[in-house]
Amino acid sequence: MMIEINNESAISIDETVLLRLTESNLAALYVSPDAEVAIQLVDEGAMEALHVQWMDEPGPTDVLSFPMDELRPGTMDKPTEPGLLGDIVLCPQVAESQAKTAGHTMMDELILLTTHGLLHLLGYDHAEPDEEREMFGLQRELIAHFHEGEKNAR
Repeated sequence: MMIEINNESAISIDETVLLRLTESNLAALYVSPDAEVAIQLVDEGAMEALHVQWMDEPGPTDVLSFPMDELRPGTMDKPTEPGLLGDIVLCPQVAESQAKTAGHTMMDELILLTTHGLLHLLGYDHAEPDEEREMFGLQRELIAHFHEGEKNAR
């Protein structure tokens, strides 16, 4: 898998965690090993500009997803074809604030947001209650699977 991570924010993060997370999530969703995804971490000003430009909403947000080839999750028998999944843009400053409110670490929040953004790239949404239940349930499963794998790797 081609996973590019670019941290342009002022906050230092362990990019290898996001790399392992994304690899774990893509494998669990049977996405082709030849798929490409980019993860960008930006400061609040850059995120606010993107939020206004693409969502017509003021202020910075936590995560934005920009799908490219409209790929969808595959199955064990039929993985997703190779292609460009798209870009996930994260704002560590917003994640840090949300993490404090939620009572967990900023990295836990970035794990949640990266998984959330990836699911959006794969066509999941949460506009309707049934969509939200499906997407957030899968999000919890993927994060639990990742943490279990990390624990077993130690």
